[in-house]
Amino acid sequence: MRPRKLCVVEPEGTFRSWAPLCLCASVAFRCCFGVAPVAAQEPEPLEDNSFLIEEAYNQAPGVVQEISNFVRASGGSDWIYTLTQEWPLGGVRHQLSYTIPLEHHGDLETTGLGDVLLNYRFQAAGADGGWVYLAPRLSAVLPTGRARSGRGSGSLGVQVNLPVTLALSPRFSTHWNAGATLLPSAENLLGDRATAASFNAGASAIWLVRPLFNLMLEAVWLRESDVVGRGATERASSAFLNPGFRWGFNCRGGLQIVTGLAYTVSLTDRDPDALFLYLSFEHPFRRLSPQ
Repeated sequence: MRPRKLCVVEPEGTFRSWAPLCLCASVAFRCCFGVAPVAAQEPEPLEDNSFLIEEAYNQAPGVVQEISNFVRASGGSDWIYTLTQEWPLGGVRHQLSYTIPLEHHGDLETTGLGDVLLNYRFQAAGADGGWVYLAPRLSAVLPTGRARSGRGSGSLGVQVNLPVTLALSPRFSTHWNAGATLLPSAENLLGDRATAASFNAGASAIWLVRPLFNLMLEAVWLRESDVVGRGATERASSAFLNPGFRWGFNCRGGLQIVTGLAYTVSLTDRDPDALFLYLSFEHPFRRLSPQ
């Protein structure tokens, strides 16, 4: 399983926030234990990305992955849903993907599309295995959202991220990130524009309690530029801790389902805490030739 994406968003804990997790657990149970069980064997360990941190594994040849994140801010009605689909390009070294966000901001009474990302990743290290993986990513930021409704930047932009994964032992791995985003003509709610540059860094630790059940802890730091006037920006920092777990199910036909749950704790007054739900489907999109 090999996804990506660093995305810090805002959630809120209500009964509806649990519905996607309950639904995916029901689907996974029926798939793996009722309708199409797989033969008993020791499963391969999960290699999913962390939730807020990007791992450095590209998709395997012939395998596509769909990743859904749903985040809801505590103490409000804001939520963000993102869908990422990842495709290998010829082999493991090259990967294309896109990320589509759907956002709701209660204070602005707006719901709709945010800014879409088009992503390319290169497996610079780890294509043949080992314990060190490196997969730099370059992304185009498309202004598909509406900046004056709080759902986008209003600017074409570019984002780079450098994920490094260290497989320290069969049961323990860490992911490390550093990146930046440049928006040459970012827009605020009032229509003012300025050049905005943001930076991110973070790390996560993954403990394979079982091959298909992992505990995880993430730490994220952001330094963002907010447009405060024509040609003027103001910098602000955010920091988060994100403890959680993920649980995988293997089904017939090569389908693997991974569910996840975390609670994002803000370490500053700038952002609220958040409930984070994760759901991934990974499956072959063509028959692989025998080796």
